[in-house]
Amino acid sequence: MLSQRHPDTLAAIDLGSNSFHMIIARVVREGQLQVLDRLREMVQLAAGLDEAGCLSETAQERALNCLARFGQRLRHLPPWAIRAVGTNTLRQANNADEFLKRASAALGHPIEVIAGDEEARLIYLGVSHALDFDNARRLVVDIGGGSTEFIIGEGAEEGRYRQSIEMGCVRYSRCFFPQGELNKAAMRQAEIAARTMLQDFEQSFRHLGWEEAIGASGTIRTVARVVAAQGWCGSGTITATSLKALVNRMIEAGHIKRLKFEGLSAERGPVFPGGVAVLKGIFESLGIERMMVSDGALREGLLYDLIGRICHEDVRDRTVADLAQRYHVDQFHACRVKNTALALLEAAASLWELEEEHALSLAWGAILHEAGLALSHSQYHKHGAYLLAYGDLPGFSQQEQQVLAFLVRGHRRKLPIAKLDLLPEDLRQPTLRLCLLLRLAVLLNRNRSPVVLPPLTFKAEKNTLKLRFPDGWLLQHPLTEADLVQEATYIKAAGYRLKIK
Repeated sequence: MLSQRHPDTLAAIDLGSNSFHMIIARVVREGQLQVLDRLREMVQLAAGLDEAGCLSETAQERALNCLARFGQRLRHLPPWAIRAVGTNTLRQANNADEFLKRASAALGHPIEVIAGDEEARLIYLGVSHALDFDNARRLVVDIGGGSTEFIIGEGAEEGRYRQSIEMGCVRYSRCFFPQGELNKAAMRQAEIAARTMLQDFEQSFRHLGWEEAIGASGTIRTVARVVAAQGWCGSGTITATSLKALVNRMIEAGHIKRLKFEGLSAERGPVFPGGVAVLKGIFESLGIERMMVSDGALREGLLYDLIGRICHEDVRDRTVADLAQRYHVDQFHACRVKNTALALLEAAASLWELEEEHALSLAWGAILHEAGLALSHSQYHKHGAYLLAYGDLPGFSQQEQQVLAFLVRGHRRKLPIAKLDLLPEDLRQPTLRLCLLLRLAVLLNRNRSPVVLPPLTFKAEKNTLKLRFPDGWLLQHPLTEADLVQEATYIKAAGYRLKIK
């Protein structure tokens, strides 16, 4: 149980489009972190995307070898103390599911894919803790290999405004400097492309405003080291003037191979021009004159988010509560369904190998199963599933959203078995079983009565659910009996039997 977990050593793995990072830290007083180890490898996953949008075997092998090395360092940690996430490239790759199966095996731990908005939230969380933000409003920018995240926030909150835009150092280097040549025309074309991508969001950013701009992650930290080494700017800072000087010096070099800046590693050199062009476009679009640089980023945010999950401050709980309020969910009814579902889960957990994370998904599905009623009663389970599948749900990975959407979609009427194929293979059976439990919980509470259900006996076998009522109860509740008979027909299509006594 969560209450029995005492965070000591935690690990976060960030499968970025350019680099893979792992950070291992010890939790000290008041939830603060003491970093024990950092590992980083330039995998360049985004460079392995072919014209069909699939990861090449060569890129996959680079990634798998890296993850196997990371996995060796994780073997002594319990599963709940580790979180591994993929970002833009794994959001884009058409063969991401196949790769993730191999990658999880290499790492020895499941890997989630997070949406751009969630990536931005976690970046802000990491930066705000690293710099110990006060309540001033700040703009945080993180240029990755495939996407750039923008967050405007105040204090240690998770960002008032978040945006993820598909422009990054790998993407832009491949597009605008494919042969490595650096000239004024190509650099300006890349900068204008970045400004064009920002055009739809520029006014929103400027309207909110900020007192300080902060940059995070590889590209921005490398630029800061280079301009400081050249004497164009102070340490840990980038100015518009120093950035302009850097661009001019790069054009003078004429080719990526001739970039010999102190602070620029050989492995980052090939993707550096694209990252610099994106940063220059951001400075110009948003009128930034000075940017401070943070050591904290996504992986640190993952650790602090993990601490919250362990210490009963799970942002996912808050997200579900906010959604329930937004869509006017009947809280009392949802709570009754949740309690019934969790009671059924307790009886089934051992044989069906359902664990704590499964219980959380079931509880959230129960709370939100009627969210679609806010749109229409007709097909409301489908409306609710759509909202959960495609909305921005802070704290949830894409896989977790898909599970939640399936539970809501499948809680009534015919089971959408084909929808299970949208889930990773290892999630399909447990998700189906959670859905069966939710369906029974909804059915047993269909009359929406506050009267407590009679003591039930429930047993789950491999493909059989056995439900026993007190003698005579079903005779007094013929509608429930009729629903259960119909339910037996529905779940038979999924290969399960329901026995009622």
